[in-house]
Amino acid sequence: MRVVYIVFMSSVRKPAGGGSAQDVTYRWLKKHISALPRDSGTFLIESEVAQEAGTSRTPVREALLRLETEGFVQIIPKKGAFVPPVSDAEVRTVMEARELIEDWSMRRVVPAGDGFLDELDALLVEQEGLIDDAVGFIDCDRAFHGAIVRQAGNPVLADFYEALRERQVRMGLRAVVGDEGRFRKVLAEHAAIVSALRTGDPERAAQALGAHLGSTLAALHLPEVARRGFDDIPGA
Repeated sequence: MRVVYIVFMSSVRKPAGGGSAQDVTYRWLKKHISALPRDSGTFLIESEVAQEAGTSRTPVREALLRLETEGFVQIIPKKGAFVPPVSDAEVRTVMEARELIEDWSMRRVVPAGDGFLDELDALLVEQEGLIDDAVGFIDCDRAFHGAIVRQAGNPVLADFYEALRERQVRMGLRAVVGDEGRFRKVLAEHAAIVSALRTGDPERAAQALGAHLGSTLAALHLPEVARRGFDDIPGA
């Protein structure tokens, strides 16, 4: 495994207004981490982050602690915050687990009530308004999928799914950062899921979900898996 000590360049815009210094720095760091090479570990140095982000070290430290609880970094004393690599194998295993849980949940929520469909519609509208905010867009994506899993009514699976989604946020950010076409495709696929739910046909709803997750795999640069489909993945 390669380890890189990051030299900051201005590839990610510096934080702008909107929220506390910690929140703004947290969002900036989250987006920056998403743009790092996936196959190598990277150390983030607190003082360098503060300089590049144009803030003091206190909000940087607080943001890094928050990111550590979410699994984005590992804080190593006297060295900095380590961003671990994300292997293709990890992407596959996380997505396989997601598919199993979401497919089961999707079939459980059909027929979907009007209140639940209204909730998903509201999330679609919110997500469309975040098309220029990659972090907010992916957070809303997580809320959309999480709502389906929670609606299925199994709290054990819902908790496990949330842990999976934390691991997948970095993957999801990487898939959309710098690609407006991917934003639009996600919105269209989410709308197709809601439309399928409205038909009351669990098979159609599950197919819409499977198409979306396969598209996500392709965006994460695993086209051979996306092309075969989840049904051909061993254990899926």
